[in-house]
Amino acid sequence: MNKQVVREYYGDILKSTSDLRTDACTTDAAPPLHVRTALARVHDVVAARYYGCGLAIPAELGGLRVLDLGCGAGRDVYALASLVGPEGHVTGVDMTDEQLAVAREHEPWHAEAFGYDRPNTTFLKGELESLDALDLAPGSFDLIISNCVINLCTDKPAVFCAAHRLLKPGGELYFSDVYADCRIPADLVKDPVLYGECLSGALYWGDYQAVAQAAGFADPRVVSHRSLAILDPALKAKLGSIRFASVTARLFKLEGLEPACEDYGQAVIYRGGVEGMEEVFILDAEHHIEQGRVFPVCGNTLAMLMDTRFASYFEVIGAGDRHFGLFPGCAAPDVFAAGDVSAAAPVGGCC
Repeated sequence: MNKQVVREYYGDILKSTSDLRTDACTTDAAPPLHVRTALARVHDVVAARYYGCGLAIPAELGGLRVLDLGCGAGRDVYALASLVGPEGHVTGVDMTDEQLAVAREHEPWHAEAFGYDRPNTTFLKGELESLDALDLAPGSFDLIISNCVINLCTDKPAVFCAAHRLLKPGGELYFSDVYADCRIPADLVKDPVLYGECLSGALYWGDYQAVAQAAGFADPRVVSHRSLAILDPALKAKLGSIRFASVTARLFKLEGLEPACEDYGQAVIYRGGVEGMEEVFILDAEHHIEQGRVFPVCGNTLAMLMDTRFASYFEVIGAGDRHFGLFPGCAAPDVFAAGDVSAAAPVGGCC
């Protein structure tokens, strides 16, 4: 039932962002200049059909192979196509014919606008719960993104498992989505408007972390988060006291990550050079690493920096041959805290 609800809601009912009844499928984060430039290059017709809840475009994209899960009309696909360059490639997957028609219609326009000889994009029709049915090779993507779509899926564990299978070692799933502070009652899950607005399909935050870890993504990280406002009085009355948050997260495919943040007496120095993060490299909400400053890190954080595409931007201090126990001050953010916490983490060595 819910798949048909999604097809109708995003294919027939929503024609532009102005048709939304909550702020779940909107974005208020201010991206770096180079990302704003890339987004500005997207055709107006494509941009008008954007329903994401966050900014699912990370740093350091040149030459990457990227997969966008639930690409819709292709706004993020085309912004990424601009950023990965002609040597990179972006594949978008969506199950809604109307959205894919808009995306495919504008492929030649974007290739010409970007100065490419041919499009570096591909759009596939498919369901995210059945990615295995598509001709996508295991371990073939450097980066997988998704923007406020996984909450619409009926089998969320299948999506995370497929993403892990499709990523290269050291690759990442970088995505924005909506979560609830409790498990949603069944009667609300059946409500077509609440489901289409990305609310009643939202995972309970605790279940999300368990599902991600079971798929192989140890130590999920929060990049940014904001509490959501329910604008429609009727919808607010139905939802009662349930709180929702929009979270941008990054999950790395790395072997050997530990269940907790462990201290091996190591630190990094950020050399600078990542576009949009020239002075401060932001790994996640708890790790804002100033250029040139010694920054203590746990073993997991070190792996996320040195076993990924970011390695050349960091110098490591310490051999890591002695274990000092749990890393001090380790704490995860409260994603349901009021307000926008997209860039509020202090600079420091807290893991």
